Amino acid sequence: MATTKRAKTNKNIIDDNRIIEMYMNDVLESNEEPKNAFMFCKKHEIAESDFYAFFASLETVKQTIWVKFFENATATIEKESAFESYSDKNKLLTLYFTLFEILTLNRSYVLFSLKENKEGLKNLKNLKLFRNHFKEYIVDVVKSKPSEQFGKVAKVTEPVFSEGAWLQFLFILKFWMDDTSKSFEKTDVLIEKSVNTVVDLLDTKPLESLFDLGKFLWKEKMQ
Repeated sequence: MATTKRAKTNKNIIDDNRIIEMYMNDVLESNEEPKNAFMFCKKHEIAESDFYAFFASLETVKQTIWVKFFENATATIEKESAFESYSDKNKLLTLYFTLFEILTLNRSYVLFSLKENKEGLKNLKNLKLFRNHFKEYIVDVVKSKPSEQFGKVAKVTEPVFSEGAWLQFLFILKFWMDDTSKSFEKTDVLIEKSVNTVVDLLDTKPLESLFDLGKFLWKEKMQ
């Protein structure tokens, strides 16, 4: 991960990625969050001033972790030379598939962050900065050059469009968290069906797609 600032301690070089790595390891090894920045720094022999050179608080660390997930996903996508020529549908599919691959690599932390501490919807505050990056990306990259299908709703405001994509992501995220299928293949199915539904709602087959998505969700809920 790229960084712009570095702070030196007596033992090693500290940057934002190193602090994040230590924080995530602490959480997973102890199954609880550090009590405060002082105790975190003391454990890792970091001067508090070095910590605050990168993060204002442990809350900022938690939010930045999610931003890093998203930045890694978009960096991976941007390496695909053909991405700019993709249709809106394929851009959304690529974003979701790539993002969930990265979340899967960090699944233990993600589940703790959003589920294990049992704070319910309060945990969504960890996604505050992530949400901003996500919505900006949807507007700047996916909707920047509307295809024929998305052009049919060109009058829809960007905030409404990006908020709809955000709610779709949260819907998939919740499904993925509960998914017990091999390699989370059912989440892959849901991603494809949900994106198809959004695109087809702007085309000519909304009822067919909604019915297909509904059958899949009902089947999973009843199993």
